[in-house]
Amino acid sequence: MSNNTVGSSGHAPGKIRGPGRPPKRTCTWCAESKTPLKYVLPTENGKKEFCSETCLSEFRQAYSKGACLNCDNVIRGSAPPSSKNFCSTYCLNKYQKKNEKRTASPQSGNAANGSENHSNNSTGSFYDIFQSFDWNEYMKETNSTAAPQECFKQAPVPPLNDFKVNMKLEALDPRNLTSTCIATVVGVLGPRLRLRLDGSDNKNDFWRLVDAGDIHPIGHCEKNDGMLQPPLGFRMNASSWPMFLLKTLNGAEMAPAKVFQSEPPTPKSNLFVVGQKLEAVDKKNPQLICCATVGAVKNDQIHVTFDGWRGAFDYWCRYDSRDIFPVGWCARAGHPLQPPGQKSAATPSRFKLRPIGMPNPALPEGGSTGSTNATNSTTPTPLASVHLRVHSSCSGGNSSMPNMVSGSGPSGAAEALVKELLSVYPDPQKITRAILNASGSYTTLSTVQVSTGSKTYSLKVPSDITNEELKNWLKLLCAGVGCCVGMIELDTGETAGRPCTLCGESTSNGVSSAVKRPQNESPADSAVNGTVEASGGKMARVSPERPEPASSTTGAPPPPSPATPPADWSVEDVIGFIAAADQALAAHADLFRKHEIDGKALLLLNSDMMMKYMGLKLGPALKICNLVSKIKNRRHYST
Repeated sequence: MSNNTVGSSGHAPGKIRGPGRPPKRTCTWCAESKTPLKYVLPTENGKKEFCSETCLSEFRQAYSKGACLNCDNVIRGSAPPSSKNFCSTYCLNKYQKKNEKRTASPQSGNAANGSENHSNNSTGSFYDIFQSFDWNEYMKETNSTAAPQECFKQAPVPPLNDFKVNMKLEALDPRNLTSTCIATVVGVLGPRLRLRLDGSDNKNDFWRLVDAGDIHPIGHCEKNDGMLQPPLGFRMNASSWPMFLLKTLNGAEMAPAKVFQSEPPTPKSNLFVVGQKLEAVDKKNPQLICCATVGAVKNDQIHVTFDGWRGAFDYWCRYDSRDIFPVGWCARAGHPLQPPGQKSAATPSRFKLRPIGMPNPALPEGGSTGSTNATNSTTPTPLASVHLRVHSSCSGGNSSMPNMVSGSGPSGAAEALVKELLSVYPDPQKITRAILNASGSYTTLSTVQVSTGSKTYSLKVPSDITNEELKNWLKLLCAGVGCCVGMIELDTGETAGRPCTLCGESTSNGVSSAVKRPQNESPADSAVNGTVEASGGKMARVSPERPEPASSTTGAPPPPSPATPPADWSVEDVIGFIAAADQALAAHADLFRKHEIDGKALLLLNSDMMMKYMGLKLGPALKICNLVSKIKNRRHYST
């Protein structure tokens, strides 16, 4: 053939090809290339990159047992039995060839000694990514105390974790607690297990302690006359479940009964006190355990607030929850603890950090158009009083509420209103949830302590806000309480005696309820204007009012939802969405919490499932199905 013949690749032999596309970086542990590598672990032979904290922890645990002398990788179970210092036969042969070349050189002795030293100390010299947290120093700085051990349903000594990745066990489906499913251990972190239900995807992994009461060895369900069920959202046809189960268990490694630990006893009562410190699982990032404080106590519930973070991460849980731990548990268990304000490595930096123990400034922003004039530029301008008018006869109102609530500035008015609501309404827990949801999308928050009877509540309300932002917050609060969104409004001096523009209620002399609605505002607009657009941690302004066609036959649009995709909604997001759509459905909120119906589960619900497994009646089930289909038909719906 001629020398000018073009090769099979289409390039002439003498032509130099470009560098091409750079190789994709993959996680050192799981080899996944789609997820950003946010975690770096320096070793003596370079750095290792990982996609998640779980992969990093698994690598550290394996790396501490020994590393390959040739490539510095961890030695897995597939290593050649002839040598325990190499990860593969390829590395063994390559290392032997290197040694043969070194023996021909007079300096090979030193190199060989260096290699032997490495094998004697195979852990390598790498930095510990997780810095230890000094609880004693922190509690001195914050003048706080730790919740005692007897408050928790946790063993005094953290249990040993002898589980291995890929072991099979039985576990309750966290999204359908009536079903026992087959689960696989996909991660181990201290005394905790990351579990994945067989037949489900990796988006629904969950965490359990090794001494949890809802995990058992394979065969436990059958011994108790039960039947293994497919998980919620089983990806195959339900009729194929028996064959799928048979194939899944055939040849699988079953977790032996000896690795399961007994569940610790439950405390006799709720012994927590407001202000006590503890360690708690972050429900939105359940692989993390963070520094937290008891923000409120009500009956058998406590409100967990994360130190240094806004209220979006806080949650209510039972006092015997397995997701809360005494101070120092992580250090004893060998589990990483996230210190206050250090969660940016695991989650996107969507929110501003809040300094610990530093009160939020109570001064207006520069250039504020307050009603009082500053006589000296160096003297802080006093805040003008802000008045809130309460239409107590509105739908869902309370006659015991005063007609006017006042405070120093918009933030002061919000704090005064919170105190009035908690002292008047008979269900403080409902009020606190509404306040937390309304304040969830504000970046700057201040804490308000409210005492009602024998209970003390620690609540977060927006600070440094404008009057327009206060109006938005009031609408969100009213919607969360379940009353008319116009029940509480900002008093401009012209609202005295004027009826509520939404339901026609009057606060003065019984003006007729047949009040004409403003032409440029419809009920649908009012609902939309009172919703959060939680994008980037900022609060969206009220959308401008627009004319609506005067048609009584046009159905109202679906209720507004958080800006995040529905598949990413938390359980509370789902409850808020359903309650905003139909106040009657709010009565089923506890049922959604019990079954942990988050956004993914909501999109999978159908009427039969809700009636059979959740105990809902046909009417509410059909309403929820209608809402789900509306979500799926929206353009911005994404999974």
